[in-house]
Amino acid sequence: MKLTLQIWRQKDAKAAGKIVEYPLDGIEGDMSFLEMLDVLNEQLINKGDEPVSFDHDCREGICGTCSLFINGEAHGPDRGIPTCQLHMRMFKDGDTIFIEPFRAAAFPVIKDLVVDRSAFDRIQHAGGFVSVNTSGNPVDANTIPIPKHDADRAFDAATCIGCGACVATCKNSSAMLFVAAKVSQYALLPQGRVEAADRVLNMVKQMDAEGFGNCTNTGACEVECPKGISLENIARMNREYLSASMKG
Repeated sequence: MKLTLQIWRQKDAKAAGKIVEYPLDGIEGDMSFLEMLDVLNEQLINKGDEPVSFDHDCREGICGTCSLFINGEAHGPDRGIPTCQLHMRMFKDGDTIFIEPFRAAAFPVIKDLVVDRSAFDRIQHAGGFVSVNTSGNPVDANTIPIPKHDADRAFDAATCIGCGACVATCKNSSAMLFVAAKVSQYALLPQGRVEAADRVLNMVKQMDAEGFGNCTNTGACEVECPKGISLENIARMNREYLSASMKG
């Protein structure tokens, strides 16, 4: 395929960015989107030009590091996958592809397509854990029976990879789906109930402090989430937050 890439280039966080056009030829449909960017960067390096900076790690759809905004969609035109699992067969010969970083005030651009998503880490640190001392005191996994329905919902919430697609696709740059998933994976399990009130209050407080927007229930976050995290988790988090607030 011959493609025209319109890519956001930005030297650093303080520099003004702009879209730069790159023609690209010889792209195969079986290539992943990141492999296509590798081909572009190899050509740029051979010409002595600065390669395009983009994040990637596992390239197996697990870590969420590869997040890109492609033709106006978080992770591109396919569904249920992050950018690294997007293949070029989703595009046609002669297509123009716009590639941008995830845009949100809480996700400042570091360089080109790379953004700082450490705000998610700080939210997680505020309460996304269980304070149980397991050092030398392992407990059998079946000691506390858990209804399968609850276990399944907790696992579904825990599949969130923290990529930030929910923030990038939300018109308000809300992080509610991410925070709700992290709250729900504990709220549904007895092990998470001990610290439930502190957890939701602290995580929501940190979310607000990071500058994420409010949720207006448009549902775009669920549609473009590569792991299909349900909006039901936001409702659950709201109930948890209300309950914790009333307890003082």
